[in-house]
Amino acid sequence: MSLLSHDRYCSEVEAQTGLLRSALHGTDLSTTVPTCPDWSLSELVLHVGRAQRWAETIVRTRASEPVAPEAIPGVAGPDPLDAAGLDAWLAEGAEAFARTLRAADPAEEVWTWAPKQTPGFWARRMAHETVIHRADAFLTAGLDFTLDADLAADCIDEWLEIGSYPQTVERKPELKELLGPGRTIHLHATDTPAELEAEWFVDLTGERATWRRAHEKAAVAVRGPLTDVLRVFYRRLPADTDRVEVLGDRELLDFWLERVTF
Repeated sequence: MSLLSHDRYCSEVEAQTGLLRSALHGTDLSTTVPTCPDWSLSELVLHVGRAQRWAETIVRTRASEPVAPEAIPGVAGPDPLDAAGLDAWLAEGAEAFARTLRAADPAEEVWTWAPKQTPGFWARRMAHETVIHRADAFLTAGLDFTLDADLAADCIDEWLEIGSYPQTVERKPELKELLGPGRTIHLHATDTPAELEAEWFVDLTGERATWRRAHEKAAVAVRGPLTDVLRVFYRRLPADTDRVEVLGDRELLDFWLERVTF
């Protein structure tokens, strides 16, 4: 497993935001997002745009601590709050963020909420944040969601990394409930070339959760196209969908999905 390049993450921030913007036109912005039922489509878009502006400010100012959201220019969103305004606002924020990321050394020090305190962390995190919320928006708009295989695989890698951070466990002590004898999970993409190694083994049998890219027998396995496996793992597609196959201990999978979520 290796990370994608810093420039690729910067490009995906812009590209995925562009695709997200396409879901705004012809869709009622007050429509509830099925996979984020507390939000309307406009609220989902505001969340993405605000998160990008927040991260951009952290990287641009080389912040050593969290930045107060209310201090960020333009963070409130466009006025009026319509499709054209949100489209332009999202584009402006994503372009500025990508420009700031490209100007930064991906390895220099800035504040993050994770062990990796670098602009490179924010580039990767916000690329995937935008990918997943683009999936939410496409579902809301009735559009087909597709994603390049290497980006989808890296999205799963990052999700597993986040779930195993000590900071994550500190914030969510219920994650310790996942640990126990015989508790293992296998994710298997069925539509990718062998060289991508799009299989994952999650081991919950020790004192902490660990994972690796591997083809290994587990208590429960999820098999299917990579993008669908990704969406199930991010709870953007129900595990009982006919787009994937679940083999083995379904209760363990449900137990995992209930706990490993932002």
